[in-house]
Amino acid sequence: MAEAPEPKRHSKLVVFLPALIFGLIAIVALGQLLSGRDLAAVPSALIGKPAPQMQLEPLGVTPVFLATTKNKVTIVNVWASWCAPCREEHPLLVSLENDPRFDLAGINYKDRPENAAAFLAELGNPFNAIGRDPNGRAAIEWGVYGVPETFIVGKDGLIKYKHVGPLSVDDLTGAFGDALDLASKQ
Repeated sequence: MAEAPEPKRHSKLVVFLPALIFGLIAIVALGQLLSGRDLAAVPSALIGKPAPQMQLEPLGVTPVFLATTKNKVTIVNVWASWCAPCREEHPLLVSLENDPRFDLAGINYKDRPENAAAFLAELGNPFNAIGRDPNGRAAIEWGVYGVPETFIVGKDGLIKYKHVGPLSVDDLTGAFGDALDLASKQ
């Protein structure tokens, strides 16, 4: 009668391999957390590149050519009426509407015109120009991940800064405000 073969013994490396992989991942994650880098910052390939120039559907009757104004800074805000963080940041945008350093342009993202109009009627319209982006094509051109997102376009027509998420008063004294001041002085 033939003897049953002995089961192969696993090496210790195979047994500890999952723990070793987990440990390496944990070390990399901890290094990222402790690096001092702003983890909320989303890099944009468009920084330093010309702002997209496009004709958008109007929110009202007149077609909107969303173009940055040479010799004036333009803040471009991508928003929607269905976006809760957009509602949160909107009072800040309204407070900025008369700032002479820049024009404020809006891209209304994947929204119904009647909902966008009601949103602006309720909360105020701070925008010098608003174009509709019903299918999200303009957002793709701008490299938008989600709403709200806000861009600073310099007097030279180049994108200087991208802010992801709702703007707050703290942002105006932080990196966004610094980028706006710098763009205004160039």
